[in-house]
Amino acid sequence: MLAKMTVKNQLTLPKAVVSRFGGVEYFEVSTDGSSIVLRPLQRSRADEVRERLAQLGIAEQDVAAAVDWARENPRP
Repeated sequence: MLAKMTVKNQLTLPKAVVSRFGGVEYFEVSTDGSSIVLRPLQRSRADEVRERLAQLGIAEQDVAAAVDWARENPRP
C-alpha cells in the first residue's frame, strides 16, 4: 500500500489501514529514525467530560469563572 504526501504535508491513509481503527480520530506520530510510526489514541475520560460540558452549553470561560469563585469563597 502507498500513501502520497501532499504539498501541505498531508497523508491520506489507505482505507484498508484506516478500517482497522474504527472511531479513532487522532494518532500519536513518532519516528524511530528511519520510519514514521502512527499509534491510535483512544478517547479519554477528559474528552467525554468536555463533550458533555459542550452539550450543556458550559463554555471554558464558565469553568474558569467557577474555579475563580471557588478560590475566593473557600469552604470552612
